[in-house]
Amino acid sequence: MNILVVDAGTSSVRASVVRPDGTVAVEHRRAVPPSTPNPGFVEFDPRELAAAALDVARLAMKEGGEVAAVGIANQRASTVVWDRATGEPVGPGIGWQDLRTAVLCLMLQSSGVRLAPNVSATKLAVLLDMADPGRRRDLCFGTVDTWLAWTLSCGALHVTDATNAGLTGLVLEDVSGWDEAVLAALNIPASVLPRIVDSSGILGPALALDCAPPLAAMAGDQQASLVGQGCTRSGLAKATFGTGGMLDVCVGPSRPAFGARGGAGCFPVVAWRRGGTDNWGIEAVMLSAGSAVEWLRDDLGILASAEASDEVAASVANSGDVWFVPALVGLGTPHWDFGARGTLIGLTRGSGRAEIVRAVLEGVAHRGADLVEAAEADSGVTIESLRVDGGMSANTTFVQALADACQRNIEVSPVTEATTRGAAYLAGLAVGVWHDEEEIADAWAPRQVVAPRRTPDRDRWHQAVARAMGTVPELSAVRF
Repeated sequence: MNILVVDAGTSSVRASVVRPDGTVAVEHRRAVPPSTPNPGFVEFDPRELAAAALDVARLAMKEGGEVAAVGIANQRASTVVWDRATGEPVGPGIGWQDLRTAVLCLMLQSSGVRLAPNVSATKLAVLLDMADPGRRRDLCFGTVDTWLAWTLSCGALHVTDATNAGLTGLVLEDVSGWDEAVLAALNIPASVLPRIVDSSGILGPALALDCAPPLAAMAGDQQASLVGQGCTRSGLAKATFGTGGMLDVCVGPSRPAFGARGGAGCFPVVAWRRGGTDNWGIEAVMLSAGSAVEWLRDDLGILASAEASDEVAASVANSGDVWFVPALVGLGTPHWDFGARGTLIGLTRGSGRAEIVRAVLEGVAHRGADLVEAAEADSGVTIESLRVDGGMSANTTFVQALADACQRNIEVSPVTEATTRGAAYLAGLAVGVWHDEEEIADAWAPRQVVAPRRTPDRDRWHQAVARAMGTVPELSAVRF
């Protein structure tokens, strides 16, 4: 009863075989990096992505043995359009980070259609305008989960699940179906859209793989991480610290009462859909997390590796009152200020490499605390402790700083990337490996629990954030 998971991230695809005890027994990975042909453009090759997914899936099955089901986890909102008859993409895949449609999004606001450039809607419109301006061709649209399901099923399945559909900008607020008003505004034919299905449930055979195991789960990466860290009860929350940071909290079967965004800057998301029933979550977003450490390494050259930030920061007891706001591409939740910029303050002649590195890690930790506070405000639930995964979860100095900033215990995931385990849980629920969500919640066993040791000065942090905001007034005025 092993589960195969195909997990397509922003820069790589990996396939893993997950055992019934939740351990990852086999993993194979292929790099599929995006390209930036023009400023603000982020593209990828759908053919390369599909070939890499099949390659690693077959390798993982060959090494890990027979599997009972297949699950998919994926980067959300990235967009592919292909010909239904040939299965050939009609253009590049457009990545979720791509900003080429920002002006179009602002223009649409005048007609009452509010879309952000990071969701799929306007990316799809651009690809259709390129490949089929007259809207006469029989084309298929999909986010990466849809493209992988099509690939694994040899073209038999054109589907997306509720967690991914909710991030397209093309659905009704309750994710019960596609929004005809948005489709009309962007001239998107309903015929190109996939069928919205459960996140957990048998969809059809993965004909491209040996023995054609059933495809039984699809989930966006953040929701897969939420499930993978056992956050299947109301009030349980996780944060993933990678290039950016995402905090998700499970809030139960009822959709949050607000519309597209809450007063504290969080979004309602379908956490997973099973048996036709939605479980909802609240999501808070940090635009820069690990990218701030990469800046220290790649641009300032004061770190040999991202991992070295832990040892360097730990070599001093504190930052010497140096503060860093990681707003390298603006601030997300709760501020949503695209004109904010990275800010380093409090430098003295005694400030050195270690103090700056520590200030960067502590700045990301304070942003994590901002997300916790915003998620509690918008969800109305109390987050007693926070579960964490992602590359920065291996950084002990950062995790301690996060516990201090949040004044909560931090539970470190036993796997660095919990998306794989979450997709496996969802697929396993569909074929009887796990009984229900309660069993998944009970299976959670953190690698480490880190308790707060000190109380940092959050007032000083808020003052630093205020100085970072509005650096580029024109961008600060933009509201999506």
